[in-house]
Amino acid sequence: MQEVALLGRAPVAPLDLEGAVAAIAARDSGEPFAYVVTINAQILLLAEDLRTGLRAAHEGAWLRLNDSGILARLHRWALRERVPVAAGSDLCVALLNGVMRPGDPVTVIGGGPSLVPALKARFGLRQVAQHEPPMGYIDSPEAREAAIRFIEDHPARITFVATGAPRSERLMQEVAARGRATGVGIAVGSGLLFAVDLTPRAPAWMRRNGLEWLHRALTEPRRLGRRYAGDMLPLARLALAARRGRPS
Repeated sequence: MQEVALLGRAPVAPLDLEGAVAAIAARDSGEPFAYVVTINAQILLLAEDLRTGLRAAHEGAWLRLNDSGILARLHRWALRERVPVAAGSDLCVALLNGVMRPGDPVTVIGGGPSLVPALKARFGLRQVAQHEPPMGYIDSPEAREAAIRFIEDHPARITFVATGAPRSERLMQEVAARGRATGVGIAVGSGLLFAVDLTPRAPAWMRRNGLEWLHRALTEPRRLGRRYAGDMLPLARLALAARRGRPS
């Protein structure tokens, strides 16, 4: 499968939501651990800073997906090329509704104490193992090892890692490199919280038009408003650079 380089920077598979779900569903749960990353505007910019380790973690992923309608629009404007969107939040719901069976083991890293009861109630899951690492765990050898061992000791068809970028991606990179775990890992951000309505999602019309980021900025202005606003200028610079460098 030939990937598309978002704005000439981040390679992603040319898969929409349906294609991404099909690819994950087709993978045998007994195969060695491989992981999925979803790339939105913030993560694209974060990966530009090599100190975060995010780009290297993306390079080790089995499947890289475009998570952003904004990036899709900017990419089309800059490079005259369509790139599908497979939003991570929609991917979580699609997998839980259409792929996972009630008896399938699921492992969750992070997410908070309310998440597992909500997952069981909403989707009928019976085997959910959760590990809640401490803040800053990825830079603590002991805490990082505990998270890795939990994944290895709790084989699951899907492991959802909800500890934020770049921590989730770096954790899964180490799990895959050790070669002891099985199944598929997915960096989900707030995707599971959206799936069980612990965090409200944007209205459907905003999601269809690539405006979910705006809804989140408006509902969490202190945490996300400044972050999104600060991303606009460097994102525009990347889009302009890609447009200037495209073949005529």
